Amino acid sequence: MTPRFAVIGLVASDMAATLAFYRRLGLVFPEGAEDQPHVEAELPGGSRLAIDTEETIRSFHAGWRPPADGGGRTSLAFGCNAPAEVDSVYEDLVGAGYHGELKPWDAFWGMRYAVVHDPDGNGVDLFAPLPAPE
Repeated sequence: MTPRFAVIGLVASDMAATLAFYRRLGLVFPEGAEDQPHVEAELPGGSRLAIDTEETIRSFHAGWRPPADGGGRTSLAFGCNAPAEVDSVYEDLVGAGYHGELKPWDAFWGMRYAVVHDPDGNGVDLFAPLPAPE
């Protein structure tokens, strides 16, 4: 049997803040998930985003510590329907107090692209294809 990709895992220092961020990006978590040690949201295509509290990770990995630089080691990417949506989602998140790492720009590979950080410093890329040149 060949393993298949199924889950992206994040460790949250503040579960409520992390869920608020990803809910703004359209992910659905159960009511009351803010008080849980582990939550999951189904992603398109059947994979899942799993989020655990730091305490949960330490419950089975006593030596685990968050990265010393304060930043995450994971990046997620959310596709938008149009370049203007990249801009509006970026502005919504930055306006809500999240860190804008890279303002929207037209990337040389043909996409409108931006990067924000979730509450734990994980990079979240926003992208949409640019219109084809005429």
